[in-house]
Amino acid sequence: MIKPNESALLLIDIQKGLDDWAYYGGNRNNTDAEVNASRILNWYRVRKLPVFHVQHSSTNPNSPLHPSKPGFEIKDEVRPNAKEPVITKHVNSAFIGTDLEYQLRQKNIKTVVIVGLTTNHCISSTVRMAANFGFRTFLISDATAAFDGKGPNGKRYHAETMHQTSLASLHDEFAQVLTTNEIIGDASVWG
Repeated sequence: MIKPNESALLLIDIQKGLDDWAYYGGNRNNTDAEVNASRILNWYRVRKLPVFHVQHSSTNPNSPLHPSKPGFEIKDEVRPNAKEPVITKHVNSAFIGTDLEYQLRQKNIKTVVIVGLTTNHCISSTVRMAANFGFRTFLISDATAAFDGKGPNGKRYHAETMHQTSLASLHDEFAQVLTTNEIIGDASVWG
């Protein structure tokens, strides 16, 4: 069970630039991911629980997530309020080159709930590191999404396959994978 006063919501890279599907592989699964992330964010806000937004600042000037581009902006569905910190990162993991771990420890956070984009990149990296740092980690499957991927042999893999295999590789090893309804609607999760 999650102790509410020891948990934080991490919203990873829910930025306008990730609407450029062509740049990221063409096809994306789970188009309701942002809506579900917003539902969880509102649930956390009503209970006045800690929320951290993570924003990717690409060093590639051609990336839609470069700070000079409109796509750098966090999407309206999960726009941070004045009390919610925004952590800026330059690599896949929200813990590398940031003070996220320090801020979580300062608030006595022991559990993180992770939502955002994309499942097989920044979500996976952040989930793995959160677990390695000793945080109890919950990954919300329908509040995350992936794009099509290409293997080293050039074979294309559908976005849903990328998403599901990423969830499978993280579940029970680095995180417990739940749905939005389970994290906000199942009282047995919270204690």
